[in-house]
Amino acid sequence: MEYGKERASGYTEVDGEAITIPVVEESLVVGKRLVETGKVRLTLHAEEHAEVLDVPLTEVRWHVEHVPVNRVVDAAPEVRVEGDTTIYPVMEERVVVRRELVVREEVRVTRRTATNVERVSETVRREKVVEERLPADSFSE
Repeated sequence: MEYGKERASGYTEVDGEAITIPVVEESLVVGKRLVETGKVRLTLHAEEHAEVLDVPLTEVRWHVEHVPVNRVVDAAPEVRVEGDTTIYPVMEERVVVRRELVVREEVRVTRRTATNVERVSETVRREKVVEERLPADSFSE
């Protein structure tokens, strides 16, 4: 057996015969694809429950009091405020030998505030999310 001699033409001769040796090249192609492995279903449930709340309620009442004064004055007094009480003078003219101004009475209006806490029961709703994992083939979309 004779070993081959390589020639410049791209083939090799063995025992006088030309042998063609193919040149093979491998290449690697890398890629990505989307594979569905499962699904998630979210369900909202509304729950109702009674809730007791302490609600402060403010009530304003007005106390009106007529106070006789019968005092002679030179000019009409202004409306004035003393603490929570607003005082409105009520005037009357009297004819005498001369005219004089008399404060006949004062109307005193006092603001009184009371805060009471009342217990109120109301139904309220709250949503709850339930998560359910499903295999990929459970939906046909």
